[in-house]
Amino acid sequence: MALSEPFPTLPELLASMGEAGQRMNDIEACEGAAGNISICVGWPLELGAIFPNAEPVELPLAVPALAGMVVLVSGSGQRLRDIQRDPAACVGAVAIDAEGRRGTLHSAPQRAFARVTSEFNSHLAVHHDQLARGGGNFHALIHAQPPYLTYLSQIAAYRDEDFCNRRLLRWEPETIINLPEGIGVLPFLLPGSPDMMEANVASLRAHQLTLWSKHGLMARSDAGVLRAADRIDYIETAARYEYMDMVAGGRGEGLSDEELRAVVRAFDVPTTLY
Repeated sequence: MALSEPFPTLPELLASMGEAGQRMNDIEACEGAAGNISICVGWPLELGAIFPNAEPVELPLAVPALAGMVVLVSGSGQRLRDIQRDPAACVGAVAIDAEGRRGTLHSAPQRAFARVTSEFNSHLAVHHDQLARGGGNFHALIHAQPPYLTYLSQIAAYRDEDFCNRRLLRWEPETIINLPEGIGVLPFLLPGSPDMMEANVASLRAHQLTLWSKHGLMARSDAGVLRAADRIDYIETAARYEYMDMVAGGRGEGLSDEELRAVVRAFDVPTTLY
């Protein structure tokens, strides 16, 4: 999907990152400096007024499909809730060169981080995979650690993708409508590792949200970073219902398969799950 003109400006994009970061904080999905956000932009941005400083940076992988694009990304150690208060201190802009092999980090005088997020490899790899396969000029990612969903991933049964989806999609009609592919589920993988990066890229080809067991999740959107935040909100709400039902002794009925199929038919949901 490609966004069309008038394109969001740099201040508007930073404001949306701040709003998404605050929403993650509101649902307790970014304790301390946990979590990170990035937006890949394929139209010209005026960086100098907000990010006057520039320095070369090595990219963790070659990204030829992102040549000439800019990735706005939260800095390592920055609190997502602080982006809204001072985005220039918490976010950097990585401009990708014409070959997609090197970058220039543009930052502000009040920059509060030494480097961008330690999971930049996963962010960059997913942006590249999505835009290389589908084209477009925009892609947004959020990594967060919502507590109910992360807790469920500590239980072995929920690390089975089919089981996890069946248990979580049953609590509200909105969940299947907004996550028609369900969610991907990965085993625990070392944060920031090549294995994590590769598995995450593959899972997000088939899903808009992937659970990183015993760690958190990543959500994507080609329509806006707040859309990615909404997806996290929906799945964390489902996980909270699931946890509540566990605590109550499994008394909740949830939506039956037939009721879910009726929702799918009524709202023309493009899913193969029901």
